[in-house]
Amino acid sequence: MKKIEAVIKPFKLDEVKDALNEIGVQGMTVTEVKGFGRQKGHTELYRGAEYVVDFIPKIKVEIVTSDTLAPKVVSSIEKAAKTGKIGDGKIFVYPVEEVIRIRTGEKGETAV
Repeated sequence: MKKIEAVIKPFKLDEVKDALNEIGVQGMTVTEVKGFGRQKGHTELYRGAEYVVDFIPKIKVEIVTSDTLAPKVVSSIEKAAKTGKIGDGKIFVYPVEEVIRIRTGEKGETAV
């Protein structure tokens, strides 16, 4: 199994969710996060004063899926989240050793 984490622009969440639903992803965890990469933040003007916004709001989407579905998930996220501009985000793929559904005690892919 694989855990896929994608850090994307907030306005792209609905498109990513719809793309994942189309390929059969049954569940995901979504978190509002802040961070920066090569963008290094930006400056904004508020009441005449300029200040630096170091951390940019992003959305982190986490999905655990089978090894066979993982490439489709990555591809779908990449296509749906891409704007072609700086700050589109990143996708990380990790191996998952074990999954256990707390309610039933199911293990492995059946617990996902």
